Amino acid sequence: MFSGLAPLVVEEVADEGEVIRVRARTPGGPVDCPDCGSRTGRVHAFHQRTVADVPVDARRVVVPARLRRLVCPTAACPRVTFREQVPGVVKRYQRRTVRLLAQVRTVVRELAGRAGARTLVALGARLSRCAALRVLTGISLPALRIPRVLGVDDFALKRRHRYATVLTDAETGERIDVLPGRGTYALEAWLRRHPGVEIVCRDGSGAYAEAIRRALPDAVQVTDRWHLWANLCDKTLAEVRSHASCWATVNPPRPGGTHEQTTRERWNRVHELLGKGVGLLECARRLDVSLNTVKRYARIREPDALRRAPRYRPTLVDPYRDHLRTRRAADPAVPVTQLFREIKELGYTGSFNLLHRYLTQGRAEGDRPVTTPRRFARILLTRPDNRREKDTELIRDLTAACPEMAQLHTHIAEFASLLTPAPGNDTGLTAWIAAVRASDLPHLHAFANGLELDRAAVDAALTTLHHNGRTEGVNTRTKRIMRQMHGRAGFDLLRHRILLP
Repeated sequence: MFSGLAPLVVEEVADEGEVIRVRARTPGGPVDCPDCGSRTGRVHAFHQRTVADVPVDARRVVVPARLRRLVCPTAACPRVTFREQVPGVVKRYQRRTVRLLAQVRTVVRELAGRAGARTLVALGARLSRCAALRVLTGISLPALRIPRVLGVDDFALKRRHRYATVLTDAETGERIDVLPGRGTYALEAWLRRHPGVEIVCRDGSGAYAEAIRRALPDAVQVTDRWHLWANLCDKTLAEVRSHASCWATVNPPRPGGTHEQTTRERWNRVHELLGKGVGLLECARRLDVSLNTVKRYARIREPDALRRAPRYRPTLVDPYRDHLRTRRAADPAVPVTQLFREIKELGYTGSFNLLHRYLTQGRAEGDRPVTTPRRFARILLTRPDNRREKDTELIRDLTAACPEMAQLHTHIAEFASLLTPAPGNDTGLTAWIAAVRASDLPHLHAFANGLELDRAAVDAALTTLHHNGRTEGVNTRTKRIMRQMHGRAGFDLLRHRILLP
């Protein structure tokens, strides 16, 4: 139980209720002077030092230890007397044993101030929130090491207001440093003070790219492949929405839906007023809608097929859907009560109201969910091996109705193959950009232009194995730390917690 106190001589263990008091003393014998190293056993005085040890049975353990003050035998030594220390039990100026301090540090490293103090009290170790923060900031950070491959990314201290930059070793994921701000000058100054970086992995930030060019003109810049794919996803959704009037011709309408009709009527009224020279604000006043709504309808050439795919939970009627569909197709006027009796004979155990709602919602007639632009884009961006058979059939039908969507489908598949790093992908990217520019896909043209602006970093991302994934993982951990502190802590404490191993 008290194995951590082995270097001391335990004289008495007293049970005082909520506190266990262990009286101990140091063993006799000569010790070395901390200055000159001379051994001495001459006692000048005694001193009692009280420290806390790890709790036992959720009760505090207090150790009053009697220490000796010894006299140095060397006359020239500046230290005439010195107090003996107990290595392995307690460090100088500490009021906790080494093993209790290790436990406290483990807790405050994860929970910091208030949460750490509450947890330690529950475990039997009393500690205030300020003391918990002092213990946390007292944990030394690892020595700064300059990596060969540096990962750079930003995170929000206060979204849309204040940001910071985190630097990591892109090969091992080790945190290197945290910089206030995300501008060009902060990163440039750090790189100039710490030369030796050969490769820098970053996102598409122009500020980071400029800082690296200024400080390390010979370093290889690698853009993150995840951000390339995310940008392509955004452009794909924009293209799908802009061609909704074309591919939606094979999109079955939702039974009883009035949202599309209302949308088209509103779009017609907005463009009718705009054609007469009425301003946007006056259109909003006449139609009794918001100005942003009028602007949205004014920008689009055709009203979007804003069809919402209904989401239903599985019900007891689902196994009899084919029977209901067949009966209603043969006799549209068949009473619901008759259908209820028929499926009852087939084994239906649900209620009549459940069947009535099922038929009213149109779930018996729909062959598949209504396809929205977002769902169509998601299916296009899904790996072919992970697509369901009905999704593959849906893509085939929709791309057959719209040639631009067929081209978009081809371009997405080709770019996805380039995201697996391999030699020669830079040449393949050149051919891909030329094919995109030859097609009638303006949103994809903007994506290709962005690739050309950062072409060297994109080529390095497609041909090398370096990436910024580990830095993104550090950002995820940073967000958890910030949620724990709820914005109460300053940048210095946040930086300390991020860099702790």
